[in-house]
Formats: sequence, C-alpha cells, structure tokens
Amino acid sequence: MQKLIYAAAGVSAAWLISGCSLHQDSLKLASEAAGARLKSIEFSGSGQWYQFGQAPNPDLPWPPFTVKAYTADINFDTASARVQISRSQVIEPGRNRPAPVEQKVDQYVNGATAWNLATTNNTPTVTAQPTAVEERAAEIWATPQGFLQAALTHQAQSKAVGDATEVSFNLDGKHRFVGTLNAKHQLTKVQTWIDNPVLGDTLVESQYSDYRDFGGVQFPAHIVRQQGGFPVLDITVSSVKANPAVEFAVPAEASKKTPVTVACNKLADGVFYLTGGSHHSVAVEQKDHIVLIEAPLNEERSLALIAKLKEVVPNKPIKYLVNTHAHFDHSGGLRTFVAAGASIVTHQPNQDYYQKIWQNPHSINPDNLENAKQAAKFESFSGKHVLSDGQRNIEIHSIAGNSHNDAFVLVYLPKEKILVEADAYTPPAANAPAPTSVNPYSLNLYENIQKLKLDVGQIAALHGPRVATIGDLRDVIGIKRAAK
Repeated sequence: MQKLIYAAAGVSAAWLISGCSLHQDSLKLASEAAGARLKSIEFSGSGQWYQFGQAPNPDLPWPPFTVKAYTADINFDTASARVQISRSQVIEPGRNRPAPVEQKVDQYVNGATAWNLATTNNTPTVTAQPTAVEERAAEIWATPQGFLQAALTHQAQSKAVGDATEVSFNLDGKHRFVGTLNAKHQLTKVQTWIDNPVLGDTLVESQYSDYRDFGGVQFPAHIVRQQGGFPVLDITVSSVKANPAVEFAVPAEASKKTPVTVACNKLADGVFYLTGGSHHSVAVEQKDHIVLIEAPLNEERSLALIAKLKEVVPNKPIKYLVNTHAHFDHSGGLRTFVAAGASIVTHQPNQDYYQKIWQNPHSINPDNLENAKQAAKFESFSGKHVLSDGQRNIEIHSIAGNSHNDAFVLVYLPKEKILVEADAYTPPAANAPAPTSVNPYSLNLYENIQKLKLDVGQIAALHGPRVATIGDLRDVIGIKRAAK
C-alpha cells in the first residue's frame, strides 16, 4: 500500500471507464464531482479525537480528547501525508485523571516511512514510527478524493446495494477498500482493514456527510472515523484547499531501522529487569520455570524477550505471563506467549475479552498464534493471586479504584521487596523538574500499597528510565520521605 504511486492526474477518466457499467458511471460522476484527480488536498477542522487501544474497560469506548485544531495535508501522487492535531483529554464523569494539558501532534507518512516530529525549546526531534505506516497510508486512500483515485486506477468492482453503489478494490493484495456512493454520487462510507497485534484484521470505517462546496471542491463537512468498533475521530471540517504544495522529505532519522533490543539488569537473585525502548518487562526465575511480567507492544518485542531469557535463564520455559492490564501497548505481545505455551495470568474481566478478540483473524500479518492455532491457557483472578514454587512467592494484587484501568494489577515480590507496576507511576529522569500537580494514578498506587501493607524497597516500573524507590513515589505525590 505504502509504495503505491498514482498517475491518475495524467490519465483520461474517459479511458479509465470505457466499457463500464452504469454503476461504474456512478464512480465517474462521483470522481468528477469530488475533484478526485487533485494531486493534493488540505482539510482542517475541529472536534474530537479518541485514544485507540486505551479504553479503561474492555466494554467502554476509547477515551475522548477535545480537538481544538486538526489539519491534514495529503499528496496523492507521492502517497504522503502530514496530520497536525492540537488536543486535550476530556475528563469523563467518575474518573480521576491527570490535569489535561494541550498536546501538539505532528505526524507524517511518505511511502514506506512514517515518523513524528516534536519541537521542544525550538529544537525539533524526529521519532520513527514504522508500525504506523499501514494506518496512515490507509487514511490517505480512505479520503473521498484518495478513494476515488484509487478506485479508478485499481480495477474497482461496482454493484448496486439498494439506492447506493458499492465500490470495492484491492491495493496490494492485502488491503481491501469498500466504499458506498449515495444517489448524489457522494462517497458516504469507506471500509478498510489493517493489522493490529491485539485485534488482528481491524476494521477502519470512515463516514462522510454534509457535503459542501469548499472553493470548488466538494468535500464532507463532517467526518467520523471508527476503529475497533468505536470512534477514533469526529471532526467538523471548516476549510479545504485544492492542490496545496505538499512535499515531505523523509528525514534520515525516520528511515533508520532500529533493531529491537532487550537489556537485562539484575534486581535480585533470579529477578531480572528487561528494558530497551519505551516498555519494560520483569522476569522472575522459579525452580523449574520462568514467570515473565508483561508482554508489551507486539510479537517482535515478545520474540526478543524470549531470546534474551534463553540467554539469561537457559533451559527453563516461560510458564506464566503476567499481564498488568488490557491497554494495547501492554497486551500486544501476549499472543506470542500463548503460541509458546505460557499461561496468561490476568485480572478478570480481561480473560473474557482476550478470548473473544483472539478469535479474530490475523490474515493481513499472520503471527505465531495465527499459524499455531493454539488455545489460550489462563489463570484469571480477582483481588489477589499468588504464584509460588515453594521457595519464592510472587504476589499479584488488584490496584483498586485506579481510573487508568478497571482491571489493573501490580506485582509484588515479598522476599525481595520489589514492586512491579505499569502506568500508575513512571519515574522521571534523574534531576527532572518536580511535577506541578499530583498524578492521581500515582497517589492511588501509593494508597493501595499502604492498604495492602506492602514493604516496598525497589519499584521496577514498566515505563521510565530507572528503577525507583518508595521514597521517590512519595516525593512525586507530595509526601515527605519520613512518612510511613
């Protein structure tokens, strides 16, 4: 998909549709009305954005953000795009979240390369986003003009569905697009499917309504995009520009391929902190097996964890994989361990959720579990669960009342006084400025530690640059180190 190069601007529409049916004539009319042969387009608006994969409960929608400004610049000839968003999280009723701050998002895709750009103190920083290429490319060809261009150049099939016309085509043998044209030859819906490590073949549906003339371009004034069954974008379009200058050179930093690495730091005898990147894991050695805490991100990360543990703790299988919560960045590697034979230890209702979604096909990018067709094994619980080999206990406790997630756990090693947790507390870098407000997730974590009477020495957070102490946690929530 990402390597697609279009020559639609130089191809006669009449030639493309010669010999077409009446329904294909509808495609031609839609293309002409929308100005689908534009080389580039820019549209701007405001509304809502939703954080995909971060629902606090498997039955709830993705968390909402207010979008003050949204601008998309797309070049169809080069299959490139830039999306800028200014957004702030909405505090949902009944949830105690950190104070909202305005987030500035500046994200790009150009062919097979995706990256984000952040600017701090006038210094730009490029961050490669290789896993975002598929989604961002799909967004290009799901726009009205992008879809119609692709349909005209990729042997689209058309058929009547009631009063509407359904148009479908494949881009690269993997990605199918299905669009709906209404009686006015307006594109009202586009469906496509992209890969997700948790959901598998994931439907992305864009809905378009309230078409208006924006300076000679027919474009929808309302766009709603859904992914994984819930909205991820809902904007009202305020302006559209035809054929703006849209050229995005690929920065050298964006095209560098960074291998997945796992660094191993020993926290205590048989306890290993596995870092290297944005997400961490902790391995605990038992008499005849390994307990691994967290399988984040994706299969690539999980395979790297497995390889590292074969070096560090040879000849012992990973028997248990403890999952802290169901957010996609913390559950994207679980399927790899299911395929490897590990039992998933997780809080209910996560088991029911995983069993349901792991039935989805993973045909776009088959993973090990898709190929193995192995049934998942679970040890799910509520409250407290203990894994023991008779010599070392591993306690798993619910984090009660934390608004970040409703089925959220911490892991505690009583003998070593080590606490393992994700997202409730992320230790800042050494000498970082003190926070200006208390993070309610961290305060709640401390309250849970006190309620459970855990004697914590080290905190092996699953995000952040370092191992922390209970004193560090007290500092960030404003409690003096002398407190008990």
